Amino acid sequence: MDISDYESVISLWSQTESLSLRDADSKESIENYLNRNQGLSFVALDNNDIVGAVLVGTDGRRGYLQHLAVSPKYRGQKIGHNLVEKSVAALAVMGISKTHLFVYSDNVKAQGFYEKTGWFPRDEIRMYSFNSSENSNV
Repeated sequence: MDISDYESVISLWSQTESLSLRDADSKESIENYLNRNQGLSFVALDNNDIVGAVLVGTDGRRGYLQHLAVSPKYRGQKIGHNLVEKSVAALAVMGISKTHLFVYSDNVKAQGFYEKTGWFPRDEIRMYSFNSSENSNV
């Protein structure tokens, strides 16, 4: 994925159920993210149309998989699985062997997808967030 894919990717993400977009998903923010995490995020194409996308980064010790989406018409064809595999492999080349992701508690479909592909829930931890801006939508 590169920033030239942004319009198509943001359209796909916007149409994906249970995927939350924030101001932090602006073109500028995604461009900064991609620049800091080069070669880790991918798109799936049918001809020249983006039908799947995943945003992936690292803090240098762990990988973080975000915003995996596949167009409904293309689901069930292992596109999501392949995007995840490609991202995890790219992280492994960097020496990152553990990757985390976040799924809404009520998104049972996504939870089932990830568990079927070898991911496991971490019930012993709780995520906290801190927002240093006045914008609650970051």
